Amino acid sequence: PPPLLEPLFPPQPGASPGFVDRVRQHKVRLEWVRTEPAGLRGAVRVLNLAYEKAVSVRYTLNRWASCAEVPAAYQPAGPADGLTDRFAFLLPLGAAAAAAEATLEFAVRYRVAGAEYWDNNEGANYRLRGRQPVPPAAGPPQDPDSTAWIHFI
Repeated sequence: PPPLLEPLFPPQPGASPGFVDRVRQHKVRLEWVRTEPAGLRGAVRVLNLAYEKAVSVRYTLNRWASCAEVPAAYQPAGPADGLTDRFAFLLPLGAAAAAAEATLEFAVRYRVAGAEYWDNNEGANYRLRGRQPVPPAAGPPQDPDSTAWIHFI
């Protein structure tokens, strides 16, 4: 099986206390990510500063020797707080991320009302590293009844 990408940060920052306050303060924050066979899927929350806005994710697999950027799509069934909007993204990683030693780095860009805001994980970028999945432990098959108790009355 192909290696997995393991986040080197909590994969669900949006579940931590004070998340909406951080979105208010910084205007944009990563909400969650998960690895899938198609790539890295995630969601971003932005402060609703104007109707027209653009959210994208800039990423690299070679320590910024080159990079790519993908747009994030607005999610109409977003948060009910009235203050923020949610955008979803998919980074198509392909064969380059298949190496066990691969490292993916990314940052989120939010453009609105002539301004640009970034979420780069407090200057460290969001990083994921490739790792080989651990195969299931091999051993003799166990009889499912070997741990059963028989009680006679």
